[in-house]
Amino acid sequence: MVPVPALSRCLVAVGLVAALAATACITSPMGRQQLVLFPESEMATMGAAAFDKLKTDLPTSRDAARQRYVRCVADAITAQLRPGEGARSWEVTVFEDASANAFALPGGKIGVHTGLLQVARDQHQLATVIGHEVAHVVARHSNERVSNQFAAQTGLQLAGSIAGGSPQLMGLLGVGAQVGVLLPFDRAQESEADLLGLDLMARAGFDPRQSVPLWRNMEKAGGGAPPEFLSTHPSAGRRIQELSQRIPRVLPVYESARAAGRRPACS
Repeated sequence: MVPVPALSRCLVAVGLVAALAATACITSPMGRQQLVLFPESEMATMGAAAFDKLKTDLPTSRDAARQRYVRCVADAITAQLRPGEGARSWEVTVFEDASANAFALPGGKIGVHTGLLQVARDQHQLATVIGHEVAHVVARHSNERVSNQFAAQTGLQLAGSIAGGSPQLMGLLGVGAQVGVLLPFDRAQESEADLLGLDLMARAGFDPRQSVPLWRNMEKAGGGAPPEFLSTHPSAGRRIQELSQRIPRVLPVYESARAAGRRPACS
């Protein structure tokens, strides 16, 4: 039998989660309902801490040309974010790692592995990946994931973390390892990031049609099986089908961007 004081504390925690959930349902940029419990300022703090830890754990590329190239693409995309869609300034780092991987974190942090530059063969294909990752931040997918974890694991320690007791929340985010805010997103979130990322790259003046060959390259890089970056993503066939269906809708956005002078020349 659960002691009465412990049971009371548990009920308080459950009640807190229920009250928070009732007031924290929002609609994603693609129209999907999300549970978002945490203030974005808290997520930004956690994202910055995770990024700082990664910079101590992973070697940074010393190739200045690579750093400039990736920053050129990332800056063009983040420049198109509207107020409230992300940080005002973004830190971009290229990590010396052979995996075809990239990520973006709350708080304006973007990381790209050198292995991705062997798969994304031009600025448009790299923009597909960076746009996808920035879209995760715009759509608050990290906040949604942590909120869902929080709601599934009620308790006073977790309840206390939402009030600013960072150690518990840091544990949920997995800061100190490539987990937490860097864990794979679920397939609904990945599909959203694909389509929203397509919009972002088109607004920046990158050719959205290059998204299809990029994902074909990613599949080939895994020798017929998806590389680590795609391990929990939708199948290549489904992804390409969804992108192909949306490309005609964003081509006018791309053409308007080009007409307005947004013609990135990153190399």
